[in-house]
Amino acid sequence: MGLRNTLIVMALLLSGAASLKSHAFFNETGELPCHFPNTQNLSLDELVIFWQDQNKLVLYELFKGQEKPNNVHPKYIGRTSFDQDSWTLRLHNVQIKDTGSYQCFIHHRRSQGLVSIHQMSSDLIVLANFSQPEIRLIANQTEKSNIINLTCSSTQGYPEPQKMYVRLNTKNSTSNYDAVLKKSQNNITELYNVSISVSFPIPPETNVTIFCVLQLEPTEIILSPPYNIDAKSPVPSPPVPDHILWIAALLVVFIVCGTVFVILRKRKTKQPGPSNECEIIKVEGKESEQTEKSLVGCRLWGRTESDTTEAT
Repeated sequence: MGLRNTLIVMALLLSGAASLKSHAFFNETGELPCHFPNTQNLSLDELVIFWQDQNKLVLYELFKGQEKPNNVHPKYIGRTSFDQDSWTLRLHNVQIKDTGSYQCFIHHRRSQGLVSIHQMSSDLIVLANFSQPEIRLIANQTEKSNIINLTCSSTQGYPEPQKMYVRLNTKNSTSNYDAVLKKSQNNITELYNVSISVSFPIPPETNVTIFCVLQLEPTEIILSPPYNIDAKSPVPSPPVPDHILWIAALLVVFIVCGTVFVILRKRKTKQPGPSNECEIIKVEGKESEQTEKSLVGCRLWGRTESDTTEAT
């Protein structure tokens, strides 16, 4: 009879040897399952049930249907509740330090003493949601440079993220800018605060949308709200002062007047006068009739107004 019972217990232990993983969020409730089949329909009065952590500290004990807080470690007192229908222990106000492996044990009270009839392990993984990343501008673009400097930060998360980077989206392209991840961990809560500082160029003629990306897992990311930068319009030329316009206008007038004066002077110099036209023309031989007429004309043209009056 003793051998048979031993074989049954070993079979039950092997069937429940697989460790389950469960996730819980910081300051919320985690579940530590036991999955007892109870094929014999045993009552709680016939059983002794307890959970312990990886350091062999007792979280909860139920003896013959009654809770035994005296055997529970102080850090778990008031933090647990037992669900009899699902054979699950709930751990409340979960902290990062609660991450680890847990075991449940079920013993059957018999006349010969306690007999272990079920055992199960489960791993509790505690997570904390990082805050949505926040972008802060350090120095805005200047007229002489299109470099932008910013920081990106996220707080109160666990576990440590894989990386953090900046994503720049334009109409036709997407660029990622990596940076060294700066992190700090709270000594009490063990939560992480992370941040990066990035500098990169921005095309001034293009609308740009910037995101900060916090990568927790290979396929899990958290995006910041979009930070939009509108394209810069071409900078207009500065207005010309009025006194410069007046000087330019006077120069134009001066140049035009000077040019006209020079042209008129040249024309006056080329106009024939009496002394030139009336020079004695020396020809060899007999003067022609044409030459004689010209000389007569010159003599008449060369007369003064008084001579003309006197002749009259």
